[in-house]
Amino acid sequence: MSLSDSKSHLHALLVLLIAMISVQSSGSLAKMLFAQYPALTVSAMRLCFGALILSVIFKAWTINWGQIRWRAIISYGIALAGMNALFYLSLQRLPLGIAVAFEFIGPLSVALFYARQRYDLLWVGCAILGLILLFPFGQAQHGLDSLGIVLALAAGACWALYIIAGQKPSGVSGNHTVFLGMTVGALILLPFALLSGNIGQVFEFPNLFLFIILAILASALPFSLEMLALKRLTPLSFGTLMSLEPAVAAFSGFIFLGEILLWNQWLALATIITASVGCTLTTQRARKMQD
Repeated sequence: MSLSDSKSHLHALLVLLIAMISVQSSGSLAKMLFAQYPALTVSAMRLCFGALILSVIFKAWTINWGQIRWRAIISYGIALAGMNALFYLSLQRLPLGIAVAFEFIGPLSVALFYARQRYDLLWVGCAILGLILLFPFGQAQHGLDSLGIVLALAAGACWALYIIAGQKPSGVSGNHTVFLGMTVGALILLPFALLSGNIGQVFEFPNLFLFIILAILASALPFSLEMLALKRLTPLSFGTLMSLEPAVAAFSGFIFLGEILLWNQWLALATIITASVGCTLTTQRARKMQD
């Protein structure tokens, strides 16, 4: 690898790290907004403003509306709405890093389901061990909220469905699929925001500014940075780095929200990350063997 290639690879790694920090910082900002707004309102506004921003970034006016496969788009949007709403509901009850770790089981399960290598049982074991360590056995004073755990796992299930739905042909480009799916998700959650009774306060300053920042951190910035990083990174490097999200979320919760995790919870994050990294490595190796 030449010096210029090394610099380009390092630049892509930094870009992807910034994208992860952006997403997890948005989780911290969302938790701050929960003090004024219901979680479903915050989730709906994130998708609404995110769709508006992405409509400009992805040039929504160039979509060939006649080619859209709406069944694929709607299923994608439903999964996206469920993933966001359930995750934000879990954030009301769990530390950010723990919520992301439970949610991360969803995409990890999809990867493990399609993996067929001899080391796969090891990664499944790591994931199961991580889940066991997250449960606070004998630590009632630091107990995790049961409903929060269920909500985070349900968000993970929606994340898994989101991945599967996103792989179905939609008739349009991947960027336009994301925009249309986010629009559908926003329309699904918008009635819940309207029923909350304080939707008007969202458009008052400085609240409007905070929701726009949330949409940028959670959607526009990471999507744009990930697209830039994907041009210079292999799927292996991309997947391995994305496995660090639970740890990034835990640090974000510590820095912005003062959330302190127990030693066993940090160990749980490490085992879940190990399972994800290992699964990425074996899956990539299997693809190379097939090629």
